[in-house]
Amino acid sequence: MVTRRVISEFAGRPDSRPAPPPGYADLTEREREVLELMARGMSNAEIAVHLMVSETTVTTHVARVLGKLRLRDRVEAVALAHESGLVQPGGELNTR
Repeated sequence: MVTRRVISEFAGRPDSRPAPPPGYADLTEREREVLELMARGMSNAEIAVHLMVSETTVTTHVARVLGKLRLRDRVEAVALAHESGLVQPGGELNTR
């Protein structure tokens, strides 16, 4: 799966903490949570089960995350989360 390969690629990079990406401050707490779960390679169905919401609700949150961060797809979201230091492999979302 592409998402898991992206995660593996960024997992081996040295720890650096660049500034959060533009638009990150506009995300709601739930959208940040969804971004973290996406960055961990979870599908919409898995996120829905984890958050105890419908898959349609997750789809809406994903669309809002992509829109606010001006990204084309979830692969870009995963890459951005890792590049920006928002997510560290095995750790929690870095909300600063």
